[in-house]
Amino acid sequence: MTRADLPAEASPTANAPVVPPAPGYVFCGLDPRHVTHGRVVGAVTTGLVALVLSMALVIVFLAADSLSQAGRLLCAGAVVVVIAASGALAWSWPAAVHAHTTYRNGGAGLEIRRGVWWRRMVHVPLSRIQHTDVSQGPLERRFGLATLHVFTAGTANAEVALAGLAHEDATAIRDELLSGTDDDVV
Repeated sequence: MTRADLPAEASPTANAPVVPPAPGYVFCGLDPRHVTHGRVVGAVTTGLVALVLSMALVIVFLAADSLSQAGRLLCAGAVVVVIAASGALAWSWPAAVHAHTTYRNGGAGLEIRRGVWWRRMVHVPLSRIQHTDVSQGPLERRFGLATLHVFTAGTANAEVALAGLAHEDATAIRDELLSGTDDDVV
């Protein structure tokens, strides 16, 4: 699209091309595989919660001989509700986190915006970066994802982690952040 496509009163330079934003200055989202990864982790967690609650329910049933039939149904119903709520949360939460997490890596440093209910913005200036790291757990490796760790000087936000990046994107951002820190002020 050029400015010629806009009405003449909207643009004084009708033939000047529209310049896209410079790379690194546009907020990017996490890799879509991050949602599937989060749902797998949530399913494993829900399975463990279901196992522990089921064992606890069996122990309660065996230990409480005086528990009425209504009490047993109430306990079993509560366990089913907790397991179902855990499963629903494990399915929906990764998509919400994915939709509300963005980052940009520009000339000034790394900026991360995240938070489903409480929004948090973290800006790490290039001059504060001491070193970076890219890590992968077994499931992240299976999905081709990685977590970028940025370590800074100071105590507040001394380590900033950005999970859910494609491995090649995480290493590219790491290399770009390290290439911009040649002017050591210490």
